[in-house]
Amino acid sequence: MQNRRDQAAAQFRRMMRLIAIVGVLMVAAALWYLSLFAELRLHMVIATILGVFFSVLLGAGLFAAAFYSDKSGYDQNVTDATRQDPEKPQDRTEP
Repeated sequence: MQNRRDQAAAQFRRMMRLIAIVGVLMVAAALWYLSLFAELRLHMVIATILGVFFSVLLGAGLFAAAFYSDKSGYDQNVTDATRQDPEKPQDRTEP
C-alpha cells in the first residue's frame, strides 16, 4: 500500500510541475495577446500574471489532487469506512 502512495505522490509532483509550466506558457500567451491591442502597463502585466497563473494552477491543481486521492487509495479508505453491511445491525452508540 505504501508503494502505491509513493507512486501516486511522485506522479502528483510531476503533474504539478507540468501544470506550473503550462501556467507560465499561458501567462506568456496572454501577455503577447494583450500586447497586440494596447501598450502593456505595469499594473496590467501584474494582474495578468497573477490572474492567469493562479487560475490555471488552482483549476488544474484541484483536478490533480482528485487524481492523487484516487490513485493513492485514500478514496477507497473512505468508501470502505462509509460502506454499510446490510446484514449487520448498526450500533449508534459508538463514536
